[in-house]
Order: sequence, then structure tokens, then C-alpha cells
Amino acid sequence: MLVVDDEALIRIPVAMFLEDLGWRVFEAGNAIEAIRSLEQFGTSIHVLFTDIHMPGPMDGLEL
Repeated sequence: MLVVDDEALIRIPVAMFLEDLGWRVFEAGNAIEAIRSLEQFGTSIHVLFTDIHMPGPMDGLEL
């Protein structure tokens, strides 16, 4: 699972919660980092959990 959120105070607890449930979790702080993670670990990522409104050239919907 890939958790994408620009706010660490949201991303980190969500990732920890999902890990406690048994998920293997990757984290990204923005869409560009998420794309890099998908390129690197794509076959290990089956779920994308993303914030919709993020700063930068790409938001969660476009991601």
C-alpha cells in the first residue's frame, strides 16, 4: 500500500495504523515522490491511499 499525503501529521499515523493491521506500507509526501515509489516498488503496491489536495504540480486526483 502507498500512503500519499503532504502533511506528515496525517501520513505517519495512517501508515502506522495500516502497518499494525498487517499491510506493507510505503509513504510519499507528494505526487512526485509517489510516482517514484510506484516506479521502484510498483509490483509490491496494490492499493493507493492519497490526499486529494496537495501542493505541487500534481494533486491526488491526477496521481
